[in-house]
Amino acid sequence: MNFKNSLFIISGPSGVGKTTIARLLLKKVPSLKKTVSCTTREKRPGEVDGRDYHFISPREFQKLIAKGAFLEWARVLDDFYGTLKSEVRKITRAGSDALLCIDVQGAEQVKEKLPSACSIFILPPSYSELKLRMEKRKEKKEIILKRLKLARKEIKKVYNYDYYVVNDELNKAVKLIQYIIYAQRAKVERHIIKEVVRNVLCELR
Repeated sequence: MNFKNSLFIISGPSGVGKTTIARLLLKKVPSLKKTVSCTTREKRPGEVDGRDYHFISPREFQKLIAKGAFLEWARVLDDFYGTLKSEVRKITRAGSDALLCIDVQGAEQVKEKLPSACSIFILPPSYSELKLRMEKRKEKKEIILKRLKLARKEIKKVYNYDYYVVNDELNKAVKLIQYIIYAQRAKVERHIIKEVVRNVLCELR
């Protein structure tokens, strides 16, 4: 499975600020475009279909699984989430780098299929702060408790990622991720330059 340009993964537990960070990153890094994931969960206040997520039925989601349409998909608590391969191709073929803002299960799948993808784990400043952030959401108490329980398991996987950033101060976290993206691009560009030089030297022999 090949995609042009780079793939950047932002992952971490629910409530850690992934969506907010991604939104600010897109403003600061023009060549970065976010994939729009599919989900079977209900829309939250302020969310727009096609911008925040593609909100689809469980039946539609299962059909897409059967077609092999997803780069990654996972069941998180009672809902399904997934990134379409076509979403990533659309971005990379247009010459942009793709930003995947996805859950921990999905990130593991992408890294397994595409080891060159750059994975960034977003950590909360503390578990108690994560709890406070989740409680501000207009969700049922039992859903919040399930998410917090899952968060404990997900945070333990932080060292499986290429980088991790603590979201204790939003602008600082965004700036750190910007630096990571620029550093990663520099690595890719150096690799391309080496290939070009190698080819030129071969022609001169």
